[in-house]
Amino acid sequence: MRIGRGRSIRNSDSERDASLTGRNKDRMRAYKRELRALINQSISFEEVATASEKERTIKLDKTIRSLLAKGNVHLSRREQDLLVKQLIDDMFGLGPLEPLVADPAVSDIMINGPKHVFVERGGKLMQTNVTFEDNDELMTVIERIVTAVGRRVDESSPMVDARMQDGSRFNAIIPPLAIDGAAVSIRRFGTRPILWEDLIRFKSCPAPFMEVLKGAVQSKLNTIISGGTGSGKTTLLNVLSAFIPDHERIITIEDSAELRLQQDHLIRLETRAANQEGKGAVNQRDLVKNCLRMRPDRVILGEIRGGEAVDMLTAMNTGCAGSLATVHANNPQDALARFETMVSIGMPNMSDKVIRETIARALDIIVQQARLSDGTRRVTALTEITGIEDGVITTQNIFEFERTDVLADGTVKGKFQSTGRRPRFMSRFASYGIQISPSLFDFEMSV
Repeated sequence: MRIGRGRSIRNSDSERDASLTGRNKDRMRAYKRELRALINQSISFEEVATASEKERTIKLDKTIRSLLAKGNVHLSRREQDLLVKQLIDDMFGLGPLEPLVADPAVSDIMINGPKHVFVERGGKLMQTNVTFEDNDELMTVIERIVTAVGRRVDESSPMVDARMQDGSRFNAIIPPLAIDGAAVSIRRFGTRPILWEDLIRFKSCPAPFMEVLKGAVQSKLNTIISGGTGSGKTTLLNVLSAFIPDHERIITIEDSAELRLQQDHLIRLETRAANQEGKGAVNQRDLVKNCLRMRPDRVILGEIRGGEAVDMLTAMNTGCAGSLATVHANNPQDALARFETMVSIGMPNMSDKVIRETIARALDIIVQQARLSDGTRRVTALTEITGIEDGVITTQNIFEFERTDVLADGTVKGKFQSTGRRPRFMSRFASYGIQISPSLFDFEMSV
């Protein structure tokens, strides 16, 4: 086996073989295929599979380098290192995705078929040089991910939503539904949970906003976090949940467990997809109904999107004050409209008037989260639900974020400000001994 000396690899730690020309990539891929065949003859996969990750890596590294030496290969040391890493990743890891998964700056990985892989770094979406050889290689990686977490994906069940072993959210849709090859979305979470101090430092939520939100959680106001896809709802939900006292019994319900609460008295529930016979599915509504029999002090629902809204509102109204949830909506008014729709799905015989009364009694505040055009994420409104008048739910904004300009480089400028309205929930704060300075409601900060 021979291959001519190629260019050194400059960015092998962040993007796999990114600096190789198309011709060199083809040569490396062909060489990998030949090496795989030799590896299959040289090692016992049963023995390697039962070894620890460290032992497995050492054994495979030694075997591959021995084969390279015997083949009198003319590759630079860095090219050999890259080739060894790729082979190990392909055989036991996530193949071409390994460098992206290992990159702490990558928050999202999006795959549009085998030849188009995008990532989000620092709020910016960009295409990478990472590719798969074909859809079969991409499917191998997908199957490895879903099998590891007890899910499945095939022609009879071509969509899957799962939680990867590192906690990342994984979604895939494969042919025949995905026409141009499998489509994958991976929402990654950092190794260190984001804290409320981080949101203040990132200017996602100024300190006065956060102080009021902390008081809202501690005084058991029922809170909905509203926002679009990728706006940071789950991150904010994690942050707010940290303000829940340790002695309270908390039950979280999610499709894919992403919340990272630190309290001791915590029960985490996760939905289950149907089996191959189409049976055994457990949805969010099933879990919400069951958790109400488990004496929770608070229920945290990762995302409300259907009939479970009825049961969540029931929980908020009957002993689980201070519960939290997220909903997909672009503003607080849309969030309320979505709740009306979801409750009507769960209780189709309930009149609009009763639905709105139920929502107005159960919900206390809506926190609006947004991802701006420059990739930054901001809390854009804190809205209090004040009651119902003439059959319409009434609200008032306590804090707002106003966009004022967009710079030439795309940076969004704006200001956080209080509206000057004194929230009705201040009496609730007082009853819990929470002291809030009146100056918080006369606040403005430009960013």
